[in-house]
Amino acid sequence: MPILGTLLRNRRPAESAYAWNQANLTGPETLTLTSQDFTDAGTLPTRHSGTRVDGENISPHLAWSTPPEGAAELLLLVEDVDVPLGSRPAVHCLAVIDDARRAKPHELAAGALGKNAPAPGVTLLRSFIGRGYHGPEPLKGHGPHRYVFELYALGESLLGRPDRDALIKARPRRLLDSLDVPVLARGRITGISER
Repeated sequence: MPILGTLLRNRRPAESAYAWNQANLTGPETLTLTSQDFTDAGTLPTRHSGTRVDGENISPHLAWSTPPEGAAELLLLVEDVDVPLGSRPAVHCLAVIDDARRAKPHELAAGALGKNAPAPGVTLLRSFIGRGYHGPEPLKGHGPHRYVFELYALGESLLGRPDRDALIKARPRRLLDSLDVPVLARGRITGISER
């Protein structure tokens, strides 16, 4: 077992630090989020991992139930809730989805969150590394990491706001902490990765 992963094995952010547990990101309804590539609490296939661990860094397929009436946009967040460095989970992807501009509403094909060619209707925001999907590359020997794919149906548009450019450039945690639009519904699915 690698020494660093072993030394940090019991170090993980507290559950209170997860985006899912933030008061401003709760919603009254539930979205069902699924994937053709993995099941909830199942292993993420290697192709969806980062290139440093022999993956292809391709975002997985995602599909969701119909958002409630009045949903203006969807906010997609992918976070590693088991990252041992820092007090908060690492944001691996953050994107706004305009479902009305999607050829297949309520669905993203595999690779739709790619930094160089996001799917129509997808606006990539900043993550902890840059823009676009960044697949799992957990610390070797640290144990299983949970990558939580979270989808929030927003009652107001983020991309239609006057401060749109600032939102697109904002650090992910700053954006999530300051989000002041109503969340109408939310859903999540978790994939597991370990080295």
